[in-house]
Amino acid sequence: MKTYFVNVLFCVIFFSVSNAQNTSPINQGPQPISFNSNTKASLNNAELAKLKEVYGTALKTEILDRPSRVLTIKEILRNRVILREITDLNKQKPCPKLSEIPLFNAFVSTLKRDAVFNPYSFNPLKYDFKYHKPGFQLIRVDNTNYFIIIKPQHYNN
Repeated sequence: MKTYFVNVLFCVIFFSVSNAQNTSPINQGPQPISFNSNTKASLNNAELAKLKEVYGTALKTEILDRPSRVLTIKEILRNRVILREITDLNKQKPCPKLSEIPLFNAFVSTLKRDAVFNPYSFNPLKYDFKYHKPGFQLIRVDNTNYFIIIKPQHYNN
């Protein structure tokens, strides 16, 4: 009987502690993503060309027919990926190079890296960046003073 009482007491304490941990603010579910107001505008021709380059014939089914994906792509292209030229490289911490980031060629197997980097036509969708990774990411474009900054998806909060 004494063993039974100890087991019951242990279970009550264990479940009370584990339940209390589940209600703490640390274990809250995923936070909603705030999208900038500029994502309300339709995709422009340059954005559609970038999508077509990466998704090819799957563009309609994978992106355009899915409003939440269209919204996410617009947020990435318009707000979360920033190109910045940094001339004083002595103050710059080491970071991965663009050549170390794999291509996102799941839909277009013939996708290739650009032979010459052009900040005005750079397509971040071509690369398998970790867009859901927490925190800011910094990637250096090889043999240039350009850096790619990727803001976390909750940067507006």
